[in-house]
Amino acid sequence: MKANRMNHKLIKQIISIFKIKKAAFGAIVILFFILVAILAPLIAPYSPSEMVSLPVQPPSWSHLFGTNTYGQDLFSRVVWGARLSLLVGVECGIITSIFSLIIGLSAGYFGGIIDDILTTITNIFLIIPGLPLIIVIAAYIAVKGVTPIVFVISITGWAWGARVFRSQMMTLRNRDFVKAAVVLGEHPIRIIFFEIFPNMLSLVAANFFGTMLYAVLTEASLEFIGLGNVNVVTWGTILYWAQNNQALMLGAWWWFIIPGLCIALLGVSLAMVNFAIDEITNPRLKRA
Repeated sequence: MKANRMNHKLIKQIISIFKIKKAAFGAIVILFFILVAILAPLIAPYSPSEMVSLPVQPPSWSHLFGTNTYGQDLFSRVVWGARLSLLVGVECGIITSIFSLIIGLSAGYFGGIIDDILTTITNIFLIIPGLPLIIVIAAYIAVKGVTPIVFVISITGWAWGARVFRSQMMTLRNRDFVKAAVVLGEHPIRIIFFEIFPNMLSLVAANFFGTMLYAVLTEASLEFIGLGNVNVVTWGTILYWAQNNQALMLGAWWWFIIPGLCIALLGVSLAMVNFAIDEITNPRLKRA
């Protein structure tokens, strides 16, 4: 019965979130990019690395997004690039959220010396500038590619979520249903993940979308400055090759504007969904 009430409450929250126009718009755009990534072999007319036309051709019916200096079809590269760019965002969102939950919930529930140690570690990561730290770590990793970028973003992006989860846990651990579970002798792990965690799902979702936004933008930044594997196709590497081959000097605006717009549109959509979840779950914003 309790599980059914919890599921019913969660479904009502999800429906109320997507009744907000900006959340609905954001979800549609995100779903569009996900479908593009999944259906890339069917949508892209050419291989992303294949030379199919003359270099630096503007957009036309033959090549919707034009070509680069290597004669590669940019529409195909943008479509295929959506796969890895979204994959980085989703993987970082999942890994970072899990790490933030473990640190934040443990610190908030157990308190004492455990809270002191975990909070100190969290504060250290919070005061270190994020992007410079990511650049330094990425520069010293010998293996280049998507996996190291996911690792770097995940180990540097968990602290803010952990702080938020810790604060929420400190509020919920004093509720009557938690005290009742303690009196009944339930294991702390069960109390944390079966009694308290379901009441934080909307907060977890907001953290996931926020982290995914951070990961997509950071991945594009790292790839743009050449700290990733520039031979793979992502939106960031498309911008890297545009800058490296002086697309601006050649007047090839389509080479950098189109992938830049894709990154911006995905980022805005993730932010819209994140803000909508915050409006539903934050009592102050709800009253306003």
